[in-house]
Amino acid sequence: LLGLCLTVQIITGLFLAMHYTSDTTTAFSSVTHICRDVNYGWIIRYLHANGASMFFMCLFAHIGRGLYYGSFTFLETWNIGIALLLAVMA
Repeated sequence: LLGLCLTVQIITGLFLAMHYTSDTTTAFSSVTHICRDVNYGWIIRYLHANGASMFFMCLFAHIGRGLYYGSFTFLETWNIGIALLLAVMA
């Protein structure tokens, strides 16, 4: 599930980046352009926004599973996982 969420995030992010402008005067109008004028742009924006929440829910469930089954006793693996968690949140 984490891989699927991450793949959806990357693909929808690329499609959104094709139409977004970061200039302060045109940023809002580019978002409305994505929602109104781009084919299925509102779905892409919706998937990207909610996909991020789903990604973190799956990530926290994965950590919870590791805590439940006692995987924290494998220190090297657990520390790599913590480093990846901090990298994802940064």
